Amino acid sequence: MGRGTLRIYLGAAPGVGKTYAMLAEAHRRVERGTDCVVALVEHHDRPRTEVMLHGLEQIPRSEIDYRSAVFTEMDVDAVLERAPAVALVDELAHTNVPGSRNAKRWQDVEELLKAGIDVISTVNIQHLESLGDVVESITGVRQQETVPDEVVRRADQIELVDMSPQALRRRMAHGNIYQPDKLDAALSNYFRPGNLTALRELALLWTADRVDEYLQQYRGEHNIRTTWQARERIVVGLTGGPEGRTLIRRASRMAAKGSGSEILAVYIARSDGLTSASPKELAVQRTLVEDVGGTFHHVIGDDIPAALLEFARGVNATQIVLGSSRRKTWQYIYGPGVGATVARESGPDLDVHIVTHEEVAKGRGLPIARGARLGRARIISGWLVGVAGPLLLSLLLRSLENGPGLANDVLLFLFLTVAAALLGGLRPALASAAVGVMLLNYWFTPPTQTLTVQDPENFVAIVIFFAVALAVSSVVDLAARRTHQAARLRAESEILSFLAGSVLRGETALDALLERVRETFAMESVALLERASDVDPWTCAGSVGPAPVARPDDADVDMPVGDNMALALSGRVLPAEDRRVLGAFAAQAAVVLDRQRLVSEADRARRLAEGNRIRTALLAAVSHDLRTPLAGIKAAVSSLRSDDVAWSPEDEAELLEGIEDGADRLDHLVGNLLDMSRLQTGTVTPLIREIDLDEVVPMALGGVPEGSVDLDIPETLPMVAVDPGLLERVVANVVENAVKYSPGGEPIAVAASAHGERVELRVVDRGRGVPDEAKERIFEPFQRYGDAPRGAGVGLGLAVSRGFAEAMGGTLDAEDTPGGGLTMVLTLTAAPGREPAQDRAVLPAEATS
Repeated sequence: MGRGTLRIYLGAAPGVGKTYAMLAEAHRRVERGTDCVVALVEHHDRPRTEVMLHGLEQIPRSEIDYRSAVFTEMDVDAVLERAPAVALVDELAHTNVPGSRNAKRWQDVEELLKAGIDVISTVNIQHLESLGDVVESITGVRQQETVPDEVVRRADQIELVDMSPQALRRRMAHGNIYQPDKLDAALSNYFRPGNLTALRELALLWTADRVDEYLQQYRGEHNIRTTWQARERIVVGLTGGPEGRTLIRRASRMAAKGSGSEILAVYIARSDGLTSASPKELAVQRTLVEDVGGTFHHVIGDDIPAALLEFARGVNATQIVLGSSRRKTWQYIYGPGVGATVARESGPDLDVHIVTHEEVAKGRGLPIARGARLGRARIISGWLVGVAGPLLLSLLLRSLENGPGLANDVLLFLFLTVAAALLGGLRPALASAAVGVMLLNYWFTPPTQTLTVQDPENFVAIVIFFAVALAVSSVVDLAARRTHQAARLRAESEILSFLAGSVLRGETALDALLERVRETFAMESVALLERASDVDPWTCAGSVGPAPVARPDDADVDMPVGDNMALALSGRVLPAEDRRVLGAFAAQAAVVLDRQRLVSEADRARRLAEGNRIRTALLAAVSHDLRTPLAGIKAAVSSLRSDDVAWSPEDEAELLEGIEDGADRLDHLVGNLLDMSRLQTGTVTPLIREIDLDEVVPMALGGVPEGSVDLDIPETLPMVAVDPGLLERVVANVVENAVKYSPGGEPIAVAASAHGERVELRVVDRGRGVPDEAKERIFEPFQRYGDAPRGAGVGLGLAVSRGFAEAMGGTLDAEDTPGGGLTMVLTLTAAPGREPAQDRAVLPAEATS
């Protein structure tokens, strides 16, 4: 039996009608005779959705007992036993009740699909795992229930269910989505027009990417090479020169004019030695491309125009952005250039934009990688000029009745020899000189049409011609070799300088270094391999590129690093002169790998040491601070239960008060321990809203004796953006700590003031104070200042307070009180307005599930 198909209705927001659309599709299939059942559908008491369930077979749900309550979930076994052709499963991202067959509903759906059952399901865009942070930043609500993107991407069909924000809010106002008592809170919080518009855009963009995957797959299967302009894709051709930044910014402006446009920057490297681009400039341009939202691609190809067009058509691009040539005017004798060739061969489906820049016609400078190596076209041109040129020149001169004379003939032949040397190098020039000597001797030196020379002066002229041609050819070839050597040294020095700079900057990203190796040497893949000993198998410590090799023997190039490590490259064989630079890269890769491991080990050791310190402190706290109130409670309870003593009502009241005090101390200690655990595991998620300080601070003073605090909070203070619950805990801990150390029952001062965009709350006591070297230490867990009495707590109050303050975007610091004592300064973010914000409503189940 084959795997079933999955169809998903993707909702842009709760209430857009995805469940309704799923049920409507079920009715259409039932009318066509399809065996379709409802495995699980949540109608949320919406009348119109509930009506759509009529006429559809529903599989009874399974009941699960959890924490003295009964919950219902989809009965997977019953659905599998029923084995329908199509099953409807609502809310794909739902988390099942503990004790269910699977932890997540999408896992239930996977079982149905494996059994050959087609499934129709629903999910909202905010439940996709990759969009959790984005949705939280938009709506202020963290989605606790998510589904992996890959699960949704694997669906055979995805249908977007969309609705304009105005229409959705009208549906809500008519009572078609939530109960009337929840409407105001929902409309003013989660379902604000801005939130709905942003969620709608997320859904459209995500679906567009999925459609693009389908399109690329279809084009690949049908071998379609022409561009389909369904979406603007702008390819930027980079040479590694300084004009690249201008091209990227220009493409970014072009993309901004059309929504959904995509930028793809591509650098095409030749396969003959070190790449011709500055690695430093390429790194800058890669960062710039990523900053403007584009992607950077590295392609290998000797025919740059053909490789660029192949890449553009492969990604279904619609536009190509190139820079005006940096060639000088005379350099166009070598060919029309990349821009002109691409524009000529792009065809009607690709628009080519040639962008001017400051480097136009300033010359390309020394080609870093290829140096003076001559291309095939230039070598062929040199041979044609050197061999065919003298023959044509001879025919031309022979056709003239009165030739220019032997001296001028020699100069004309010498010109062709020099041209052959400039174009093709030494060999075409030597051939040109030899052919020229033969032709001059045979046709233009008396006696003509013989290989003898009658006049000694003519013989000297021919010899001098050959010598000059030979000298010029040698000089041109020597200059080319020196140029090539200088270019290689320049390339190596720039690469090594950049590599040394990365060492000094302490860059520790192994993948980035390997990617730089791949780009520098124009390779397909690079892998850093290592093994424990000579007899152990090789393992990959890091790799970039497709299909990296597993052994150095399988690589095209391998560079050993010590006895048990090697850098393996695939793509082509490197010339011997490139291995010096490759050796520097290999050594740096080994250093980076060691540094990464040392940093990881140091972090692990630091975490272990911190854990050991906390465990030791916790054991000390349990042995005394927790056992002391327990001992008091146990003694009081034992006394009350004793039949040997008749306790008076006053004594009983005193013992009960001792029990209550001990229980309060235990509750306070355990609460601080739990709060510190939440902070260390990063599970504190503040719900920020705007509120006045005078609404929170008075409630935080309930745990201190009456009259022990002088409160001064002006009514003109701006509101603060905080989590009221966390703020109350912070203030309560700090005030209780100050009262504890205040001498002789002297009241402490709690005062607030505004400073620009910040609001400060100062808690001032007149105790002994804290030395400067201990002001930060008092905020560490399980730290108590030296004069703290035993049984005063486990030293977590201030640590918890600072953690909560920082979680809300504030700070908590200690200062000296003028005249003696300690002042705790709590700094909070001021809200922009004075109007108090409405309480954040509890979101309906569908929005928070």
